[in-house]
Amino acid sequence: MVHHEPHADASGSTLNWLRAAVLGANDGIVSVASIVVGVAGATSHAGFILTAGVAGLSAGALSMAVGEYVSVSTQRDTERALLAKERHELATEPEAELEELTGLYEKKGLSRATARRVAAELTAHDVFAAHVEAELRIDPNDLTNPWHAAFASAASFTLGGVIPLLAIVLPPPEWRIAATIGSVLIALMVTGVLSAYAGGANKTTATLRVVLGGIIAMAITYGIGRAFGVAGI
Repeated sequence: MVHHEPHADASGSTLNWLRAAVLGANDGIVSVASIVVGVAGATSHAGFILTAGVAGLSAGALSMAVGEYVSVSTQRDTERALLAKERHELATEPEAELEELTGLYEKKGLSRATARRVAAELTAHDVFAAHVEAELRIDPNDLTNPWHAAFASAASFTLGGVIPLLAIVLPPPEWRIAATIGSVLIALMVTGVLSAYAGGANKTTATLRVVLGGIIAMAITYGIGRAFGVAGI
């Protein structure tokens, strides 16, 4: 049981990173595709479309990076505060902390005597590690780095956003919309399957949800572009 728990945490951490990367890529695909398709609905000028796409890609990647940095920094500050509080309580109230740890193992189904023995043995081995794992579910040696999270989010958004950007500017004008829609649908199918894998959900349902969301977003922005733009500019 003690051996299995770190392995489960590591797997969960890997899946969390995969889920974040897939969501970032999906955001990049849908956001940039919606922008370039909307602009393409207003004008066939490749320069305008490219400028809007690059601006949307850059703004989205930076926004993802900043948002993830702030979020993870806040989470890490909270974790550090909890760890500091736990150190203080272990230093000033060791008996109360031992009783608390015993209670946690009792709640998991152990008898009072067994829970007390397990808590005492773990405390004797590494009192701080025993308490933060059972009480806080935090690994003090593996706190998330906000810079890593920021770069990962920006990179995944960029990789996703590049797909519709290239699809809209490389083909001739008459093929732009079709090529973009086709490439976006394929890309969203891939992210849908990966998101289902990361979340343990039904792959068909997850993929359909992601694809339909992308189609609706592109249809709305294209309609707005057609309504307010002048084709051929």
